[in-house]
Amino acid sequence: MPTTPTADTFFTRRLAQKGNPLIIAGPCSAESEEQVLAVARALKAAGQADIYRAGIWKPRTKPGGFEGRGTAALPWLQAARQETGLPMAIEVATPKHVEEALKHGIDVLWIGARTTVNPFAVQELADALAGTGVPVMVKNPVNPDLALWIGAIERLERAGIRDLAAIHRGFSTFAPSRYRNAPTWAIPIELKTRRPDLVLLNDPSHIGGRRDLLLPIAQKALDLDYDGLIIETHPDPDHALSDAAQQVTPARLQEILSELKYRYRSSDNADYRNKAEELRQKMDEADHELLEVLTRRAALTQELAEYKKENNVKILQLERWQEIFRTRPEWAARLGLNERFIAELYKLIHIESIRQQTEVLNGRAIDAVPAPLGPGL
Repeated sequence: MPTTPTADTFFTRRLAQKGNPLIIAGPCSAESEEQVLAVARALKAAGQADIYRAGIWKPRTKPGGFEGRGTAALPWLQAARQETGLPMAIEVATPKHVEEALKHGIDVLWIGARTTVNPFAVQELADALAGTGVPVMVKNPVNPDLALWIGAIERLERAGIRDLAAIHRGFSTFAPSRYRNAPTWAIPIELKTRRPDLVLLNDPSHIGGRRDLLLPIAQKALDLDYDGLIIETHPDPDHALSDAAQQVTPARLQEILSELKYRYRSSDNADYRNKAEELRQKMDEADHELLEVLTRRAALTQELAEYKKENNVKILQLERWQEIFRTRPEWAARLGLNERFIAELYKLIHIESIRQQTEVLNGRAIDAVPAPLGPGL
């Protein structure tokens, strides 16, 4: 089970009361009062959802598509809350949205990925939310930039907002991917490392973009100690007016939740503790050996750079780099290692090699090794 963050907030109190991960569910868009109530009743009957979510304002990437029912849908959520008792959550992108949401008694707000990426928009929302006391969830920005994500959270904190949670919904990428938005797990893990007080939720709907990917993504999130999930749920997903492919019926949601394995952070079993400690010590020893090998390789790089300087030879030798990039993953595969991991590792090694050689040839290094988690680190 996740370890409840220590901050006393709306989210941590619910986590402490429940003892299981938070589940936030509901349709991508509130399409009609009947649809809103149908999902709310089904979630309430199943007894596993903690918060009901629905999109009210849905500006799309291109104009002309369904962009939500707007303020007209807010009374539907009021009715759903009155009937089921479930707290209601919606996305807000402007101070006017905040005003309308609070006027209609919405319990929880979230800031979407397209808004998080814009510090000006986040600041306007922070100013509008100051003094309201409403809980706020912050989705990661569209691009993989941890600094923007943390910056949005800090702007809200500076406005006096303490009931905060972060939502990991994945990141846009030009690279081919099976996901709608690449999860890039290293970024939310780094956020959790830096802000252990913050509740961290996973949005497998927007990461996967397909309902068949929801279960494996959600399972990985729980295994990585996330505090909860936000899953889009619709009574008739195939005919949803937005994001049809990633929504599931309330019945399928319950199947997914029942199939998830809820694991503990640790165990009181003495055999487990002893064996885990023994293996970690061996891993420490292996890491020492690995660092010694990297040190030896760096010394060889230094020596090669000196010879290049003496003979006025350029740093980048493309054929040599291509050979390394081709052969090392092949060697790794023969040893049972992940080829993609080794390829990424050697990219970093090569960048560091260029930095070292630049320092020898030119007296200083122009660039340091870039942070592997993106431009925000």
